[in-house]
Parts: sequence; C-alpha cells; structure tokens
Amino acid sequence: MTEFLETTVDKFTFKVAADRLYTADHLWVKWDDGLVQIGLSDYLQQSSGDVAFAEPKSAGTTLTLGDELATIETMKTNLSVPSPVSGVIKLINPRLEDEPELVNKDPYGEGWLAQVEPRDWDTDKTNLLDATTYFEQMRVEAEAEAKKL
Repeated sequence: MTEFLETTVDKFTFKVAADRLYTADHLWVKWDDGLVQIGLSDYLQQSSGDVAFAEPKSAGTTLTLGDELATIETMKTNLSVPSPVSGVIKLINPRLEDEPELVNKDPYGEGWLAQVEPRDWDTDKTNLLDATTYFEQMRVEAEAEAKKL
C-alpha cells in the first residue's frame, strides 16, 4: 500500500505518494520493470480543476524530454503535459477516454496518463525530485497561492 506525505493549506489537503519521483511542474513518475508510469500530482489536479478531457499521445510515439506527453482540458484551464523522460510511449491509460475524471479521483492510481519506456532512465531521473523534496516545494507553492486568494 502506498504511503503518503500530506499537508493542509487553507481548506485544501494535498497528498504526495512517497514511492515516486516528481518533476518541479507537478508530475509524478514511477519506475516499474523497465517502464515509467506518469501522472499528475494531487496538487496539480486540484489546482487545475475538474478534468473534462485527458488525451495522452498515442502508444508508439517517441518523446524527447519536455515534448508534449498529453493534453488535459479542465473546467478552468488547458494543460500541455511535458514528458519528464525521453523514450517511447508503450501504453496509454485506456480508461481516460471514457473516464477522464479518474485524474481527479485517483491521481496516484487509476488516473495515470501513460507508461513510457525511457531511453536513458539513469540520466532522466537525475532531473527528478524525491518525494520529500517535492513535498516541501509543493507545500511552499501551495501556501504562496493561498496568500494570493
């Protein structure tokens, strides 16, 4: 079972799954037997709003670090999701076409976007944050956003 780091800012509670790496722009990456699974962090999905459409690029697409992995359309905004790794998309979440709300309901589980076979995982992972480092960055950002309201 996944353990979470958790904080409450204003009236919002944000969770960070402890078993993943993160990007500074709030994506999570989980290594699993030669593939990385990628999704939106709880913070990003909450701050973006209810997901209406989630459209990852097709399986077989070759990505370079930073290329668009997916587009997410919410009630508040449209997101272009950058790939946190270089490689080839092996699988997209088949449930998102009919159930895009999974990104909101279960961001660290059933709401994942894609699985990518990384070209150079050892290099790409050096750009990622461990859960504790990301948690602190996210908490500071969430507190700064709350002060703007």
